[in-house]
Amino acid sequence: MELWIIIAILVLLVFYIVRVYNQLVALKNRYQNAFAQIDVQLKRRYDLIPNLVETAKAYLKHERETLEAVVEARNQAAAALKNASAAPGDAQAMGQLAGAEGALSNALGRLNVVMEAYPDLKANQNMMQLSEELTSTENRVAFSRQSFNDSVMAYNTYRQSFPPVFFASMFGHPTDATLLQFEDREAIQKAPEVKF
Repeated sequence: MELWIIIAILVLLVFYIVRVYNQLVALKNRYQNAFAQIDVQLKRRYDLIPNLVETAKAYLKHERETLEAVVEARNQAAAALKNASAAPGDAQAMGQLAGAEGALSNALGRLNVVMEAYPDLKANQNMMQLSEELTSTENRVAFSRQSFNDSVMAYNTYRQSFPPVFFASMFGHPTDATLLQFEDREAIQKAPEVKF
């Protein structure tokens, strides 16, 4: 009888360990999928920026430096996104992406300030449509980022809880995932306004 009790306890322990493993995998997959949604929205944003710059070029002939800064910031952000996509949740990759996104937002902000001086550009139908699409994309990025951060929090909470914390490293989950936080806290609260 005692042998059956020991076997039953061992079987329950094995089932519990399998459950912990599966839960860690499921939560990791969930935050990686959430990052894939950020990836999609940021790529959409990056695809809109060259159209925005091309539309503005005709009006902003004397503002070449500003336009080049936007293009360069966009390229750096795209490269950071590529690195982050390879390792969602990695602290260094998330930090680089956040920094690149901050630089891109600053460059777009400078472009908006410059464009205020060109009423014809602000009234351009193409520019108004691009502005609307960019604002919509910024809202989607914010929503996707929140979903990613929620998934990362669920993963980290489970990974740090008792007893999964004892098994996490053995199962290939040695560290916590990192939240995606942009430097400008207000950008998290409100998508940037693009006025043309």
